[in-house]
Amino acid sequence: MGTDIGIDLGTASVLVYIKGQGTVLQEPSVVAIDKNTDRILAVGEEARSMLGRTPGNIVAVRPMREGVISDYHITEKMIKYFINKAVGRPLFRKPRIAICVPSNVTEVERRAVEDAGIQAGARQVFIIEEPIAAAIGAGIDIARACGSMVIDIGGGTSDVAVISLGGTVVSQSIKIAGDHFDEAIIRYMRKKHNLLIGERSAEDLKVNIGTAYQRPQAVTMDVRGRNLVTGLPKNIEVSSDEMYEALHEAVAAVTDAVHNVLERTPPELASDIADRGMVLTGGGSLLYGLDKHLKEKTGINAIVAEDAVSCVAIGTGRYIEYLSAGKISPSDGRSRR
Repeated sequence: MGTDIGIDLGTASVLVYIKGQGTVLQEPSVVAIDKNTDRILAVGEEARSMLGRTPGNIVAVRPMREGVISDYHITEKMIKYFINKAVGRPLFRKPRIAICVPSNVTEVERRAVEDAGIQAGARQVFIIEEPIAAAIGAGIDIARACGSMVIDIGGGTSDVAVISLGGTVVSQSIKIAGDHFDEAIIRYMRKKHNLLIGERSAEDLKVNIGTAYQRPQAVTMDVRGRNLVTGLPKNIEVSSDEMYEALHEAVAAVTDAVHNVLERTPPELASDIADRGMVLTGGGSLLYGLDKHLKEKTGINAIVAEDAVSCVAIGTGRYIEYLSAGKISPSDGRSRR
């Protein structure tokens, strides 16, 4: 019996799900390379700790950009590394692997992901769209003739989709998600405080005091960066009200995508969604108050999935089980032998 593996190949992080074991690995999708020798020095958490701190000959890169492969060679090596680390033992039979992609990827991008999976050692690769994987992982029965709305906010892309009878009815994918939230915070700090901060500091601000909905009581956090006027390190206190202002535009873009999908949804399915609400998945959905903001703007209840970060990985792994049980047909995803 071969091993079935589900991989959430995200822009910010990679999650690996193994049938019978659950999510066994979650690490940043970062690879550190020696430019002189083209040798991979570190992958995942170890490589992430090098971001912004490497000497000239070492670069820490993200081989995934906005949900798609930007560097095929490095992505292939990264997938292979994570599979070996997750399995932890030599496999006598090549595994079947399901890999998820954003809902609007091109055929060329889809083929690149398939090829990377095959080269990494899979005997069969299934490509599944992120909203379908997120819905399965959130516990939604996608095979029913009933409309379900999923909003998956990852690192590079946000996917909004209405699902019924095992397939996507209406969907939209926008390249505004967690990484874009970080960039918005960096821009705001530069403009408002003349302070240059790094990606990790921006992410810490987003996670700890970021907000999409006005908090009843403001919270604050200290952040250190480089003063752009003096060129010296500087420490300042930032409030959640400022983060609300910094993230307003990016959150509005996600809200517009939700509006757009709802406008194109058939009336019967729209009625189902109004009754059942919409489900938020992905790390970006954990931004404080995003569910309240969407409910206020659409009038539809928004629920954050129980294990929002792992939903796509869990759903990707279970997708192969769904295929084996005949709950969905392979045409809902893509397979390659």
